[in-house]
Amino acid sequence: MPSIADEFDYKLDHVKTTSVSSGDIDKTFRSSCIDLVSAALGGKVLAFSDQWFAEAANLLTPTAPIHQPGKMVFTGAWFDGWETRRHNAAFDWVVIRLGVASGTVEGIEVDTAYFTGNYAPAISVEGCFSTNDDEVVSWQGGRGKWETILGVEECGPSQRFGWKLDAPPAGKQYTHVRLNMYPDGGIARFRLFGHAVPVFPNDRDAVFDLAAAQNGGVAVSCSDQHFGTKDNLLLPGRGKDMGDGWETKRTRGKGHVDWAIIKLGAPGYVHKFVADTAHYRGNFPQKVAIQALSWDGKQGEPDDKDPAWQEVVAPTKMGPDAEHELACAADKTAFTHVKLIMIPDGGVKRLRAFGRRAV
Repeated sequence: MPSIADEFDYKLDHVKTTSVSSGDIDKTFRSSCIDLVSAALGGKVLAFSDQWFAEAANLLTPTAPIHQPGKMVFTGAWFDGWETRRHNAAFDWVVIRLGVASGTVEGIEVDTAYFTGNYAPAISVEGCFSTNDDEVVSWQGGRGKWETILGVEECGPSQRFGWKLDAPPAGKQYTHVRLNMYPDGGIARFRLFGHAVPVFPNDRDAVFDLAAAQNGGVAVSCSDQHFGTKDNLLLPGRGKDMGDGWETKRTRGKGHVDWAIIKLGAPGYVHKFVADTAHYRGNFPQKVAIQALSWDGKQGEPDDKDPAWQEVVAPTKMGPDAEHELACAADKTAFTHVKLIMIPDGGVKRLRAFGRRAV
């Protein structure tokens, strides 16, 4: 059966994918990838065909879409997403620069939350590698150097849609992506799941944040993230409020701890950590401790009870709304993963692991 996109002259290559159900998107991608276009990471909309009803920049908001029934603005009903005019004779598009130097892609999510009679019927995604934003924007609706990442896929009303690339090109890096919408309508959120390809310092003795998402760090697992996701620990800056850190639910039992495991962007010798409790004033942890290990490449990632974990920061008292510098007790050992432990629970805004690359 022909799709809606077949009505348009702009054709893309077919890409083999596996559809990921709404309930499986986070567990499929969030333990091994980051959202390369998240505004919190530095992703930025550079150009768009139209944004009459709602701004394209909303696509990159890291939090889930919200709904305010009955709220009206100059253009009509308010929507938390990107929405264009009706009756497009071609198709709508938005050009986005990744929030990292470049990245490889493993999957895509398009969320049409709260768009019911005005959702995007179909989408596609293209990518390119360029050091020149102006060059990328100048291609406008033409093909230019865009390469297909995700072929035309149909969407539906108010739902999360996910696709995992069956065979992503090995080592294929992108700096920019273009989300195409056929022919028009609304999309609440766009996620591009993959891995940062950082530009490491040429000086092998240079000290930098080995855990930063922009340097390839990934938060792979945690005990709980009721109020704030573990992924926030590795974002740049100190955040804007309590909503963009890692925060767990309150506990009442004795001996409880919460933990988050971070895979470093490269194996390295960590000199010091910084545990930042910015904005956490009544809900910071009483103490934090840090463990580390060198994972030997076994299948999957280490769990919190792996016997190879060793303590590199003993339990240390925390305070509100402050950066706490913590010396690493094993700075001559190369580690691949670190585990941040909150005693007993609470919120930490960022975790930094300053050190040198081992390889």
